[in-house]
Amino acid sequence: MTVQEAIKARHSIRAYKEQPLEEAVAKVLIDKIAELNQEGKLHMQLIQNEPKAFQGKLAKYGSFRNVTSYIVMAGAKADDLDERIGYYGEQLVLLAQMLGLNTCWVGLSYSKVPGTYVLEESEVIKAYISIGYGDSQGRAHKIKTVEQVSNASDSTPSWFRKGVEAALLAPTAVNQQKFFFEYLPATDDKPARVLAKRNFSIIGFTQMDLGIVKCHFEIGAGKDNFVWA
Repeated sequence: MTVQEAIKARHSIRAYKEQPLEEAVAKVLIDKIAELNQEGKLHMQLIQNEPKAFQGKLAKYGSFRNVTSYIVMAGAKADDLDERIGYYGEQLVLLAQMLGLNTCWVGLSYSKVPGTYVLEESEVIKAYISIGYGDSQGRAHKIKTVEQVSNASDSTPSWFRKGVEAALLAPTAVNQQKFFFEYLPATDDKPARVLAKRNFSIIGFTQMDLGIVKCHFEIGAGKDNFVWA
């Protein structure tokens, strides 16, 4: 499976088989987490064979079942932490899909179990990502149109539309899709640029969502075609 295929195949899964992660698969994830932690200045951690984090009332209310592996999404407090969590965490989500696993971003429906993770004094946990072998592969949900979330038109390049289409397949909190991509043409002294903006949401998580959709946009559009404004 390519990463483009993973974008199309990925759906948020909350119910999993009673099956631990295969050792070789877990090693790939652990190695990638180490790489992305260094690149993104984060402290993401894969936790395995630990059921307590998803046995509380909130997890049951969220319909989570048989979650025994998850990724703790943490990092040092900073204004852009949520966006980096989303951007680098979604790379792990897509890798997991390519490895035959299923995932779900979890903002609230988990419990922090002491002794299962390590945090430095300045670090905080922003989310968990449940991970495992899903009971199903999920299903697609209704999404917005390209025109609703961007200024794509007949005059914008095809790569921009492809980027927006990939972003529309990204997970966002309760599928809110509170983002907007604006194409800015190249000038004599600047290459083509894309401005990614987040809209207000009473639910929150829009900064983390923005990091997630920017990850998808880059894959769909091709990172060599533009720079972020």
